[in-house]
Amino acid sequence: MSAQHGYAATIRWTGAGTRGTSSYTSYERDHDVLLDGRPPLPGSADPAFRGDPGRYSPEELFVVSLSQCHMLWFLHLAAAAGVVVRAYEDDVTGTMRVESGGEGQFTDVTLHPRVVVDDAPGADDDALAALHRRAHDHCFISRSVNFRVLVEPAPARRAAA
Repeated sequence: MSAQHGYAATIRWTGAGTRGTSSYTSYERDHDVLLDGRPPLPGSADPAFRGDPGRYSPEELFVVSLSQCHMLWFLHLAAAAGVVVRAYEDDVTGTMRVESGGEGQFTDVTLHPRVVVDDAPGADDDALAALHRRAHDHCFISRSVNFRVLVEPAPARRAAA
């Protein structure tokens, strides 16, 4: 049985200034991402494309969404397997290639998850690597992209008793 889930947001451009898009340099790329019941998320273009470095770019958020999705699936699968995770951190990286005409695409994203787990049966590095593989296979977002998403977990640390 399948289910459908819908998602909605409002993107409101706030960078028109007094001249709007009268030229490529006349406007700011600033915008707000609005989701019901939550504070606005300040967005902009990547600084390489005249964006505000103090705001989130869609490229950054795209890479982050892959990491978040993987983490949430990993935590779910760990709980189901009886593995107690005490901490999770990921230094995710992504590469985007831009062509001479300005179009581009992501070529890869690499997750570098690090976890701290209770020392218990089923929490060895091989079992955790298998959970990472399953999390990757289940992640809705990684299943939706047309480039490589690599998962390179570090050996787990054991929680202090």
